[in-house]
Amino acid sequence: MSDTPSRPQEPAITGPRAFVEAVEAIRAIDARDDLVVTEIPAPNGLAPSAFALAADVVGVGENADPELGTGRFIVLYDPEEPEPWGGPWRIVSFAQAPLETEIGLDPFIADVAWSWLIESLGANGAAYSSASGTATKILSSGYGELSSQSDGALLELRASWSPSDADLAPHVRAWAELICTLAGLPPTAEGVTLLASRRVGRDK
Repeated sequence: MSDTPSRPQEPAITGPRAFVEAVEAIRAIDARDDLVVTEIPAPNGLAPSAFALAADVVGVGENADPELGTGRFIVLYDPEEPEPWGGPWRIVSFAQAPLETEIGLDPFIADVAWSWLIESLGANGAAYSSASGTATKILSSGYGELSSQSDGALLELRASWSPSDADLAPHVRAWAELICTLAGLPPTAEGVTLLASRRVGRDK
């Protein structure tokens, strides 16, 4: 996946033809200007073939700043089609971003985070089944030597789903959209709602 017009030589992808072609299509996607996307080593042992991406929101100085928003996207492929997947493909994703404390106190914010994922998948035309996940909000306060730290909140969404076919580009775009939405950036796809502006810690 490209975040600049030119990029270093990417490592060769090996595996079944369907998997190789899917990864090549992912690499051809242009990332949002406010998101830096890079390839990372995929975890071992989850599937015969796997591919992974990391993404961080762009902060001050146009540098990636994971404290503003970050995520991981893992493509799993198993031609044996594990029964829980319902097909050969499975996506495992993670997205996290800070919140203003008062929004973190909202009892429904975890539900909102899950709805953002579903909206992003739908708005980007990603066909899927068997979606599952957890949304977690974390509230923090500093004490003792850390008492000078202000109260804070963090929203985290871990999710997985099974793409209906090998066209994975819409799924990558939906994941990228989710990270940016969590971080308070405006959505690029129609059909994705945005909570009141609450971008944390970014000055440009």
